[in-house]
Amino acid sequence: MPDKIAVIIPAFNTAKTIGTLIEKIHKDYPQLDIVVVDDDSADQTFSLAQKTKAIVLQHKVNQGKGEALKTGFNYAKEKKYSYVITMDADLQHDSQHIKDFLQKAEADKTDFILGIRNFSFQNMPWDRVLTNFITSVALTLLSGQRIRDSQSGYRMISVKILRSIHLKCKKYDLESEILIKAGRKGFKIEAVEISTIYEGSKSFINPFSDTGRFLRICWKSLFW
Repeated sequence: MPDKIAVIIPAFNTAKTIGTLIEKIHKDYPQLDIVVVDDDSADQTFSLAQKTKAIVLQHKVNQGKGEALKTGFNYAKEKKYSYVITMDADLQHDSQHIKDFLQKAEADKTDFILGIRNFSFQNMPWDRVLTNFITSVALTLLSGQRIRDSQSGYRMISVKILRSIHLKCKKYDLESEILIKAGRKGFKIEAVEISTIYEGSKSFINPFSDTGRFLRICWKSLFW
C-alpha cells in the first residue's frame, strides 16, 4: 500500500463520539494518519480531538460538510498523501472496514472505492432506502459509472483524483460532485460492502434544502 494515507473526519458537534472513533482507528491502524476537521462545533469536539493523536484542523465559522472535506483534501494534497479515507464522526461508519478498503486498493490498484450499505427496509428507514435508490440511479447516469450507494460518505479516494478535479460544492452535495467528476474523468469507481448503522446517530441532512442542492448539481453537471 502507499506509505501515506490519511483518514479524514469532518466533525460538527460530535463530542460524544469523536474520541471513541479516533481511539478505535489509531488502535487498529497505527500506520494511518487521522485528520479531524472541526466545522466550528458548539460543543467540545475540537478540544477533545486535540487531546488525541489526531491532526486537528478547525473552521472558525461553520461552513458545511463539503467545505470541511475540502479542507481535509487540501491538507492531504499539501502533505503529499497518496490516498484519503473519508469517514463520518458519529460512529455510523465502522472503522473495522478500513482493512477492506486497504485490501481492495492494494489488490485492484483502484483509485476510488465506495463503501456500500445493505439496503433493506429492515435495517434502514424506508425514506432513506427510496432516496438513495433514486439518487444512485441519477448519479450512475451522470457519472457514467455504476453507483450503488450515492449517499455513503465512507470512501477511499486517491489524491491523484483530488488533484485532477475542481470541487465547488460546499455542503453534502460535494459528495455527489466528486462521484460525477471522478467518473467522467475515467476513474473507475469500485465498491466494498460496509455495515449499516443508524442507532444513536443524528442526521444533519435537511430533506428539503439538501434535495434542492442535489437537483441543482444534477442540472449543472449537464453543462460541465
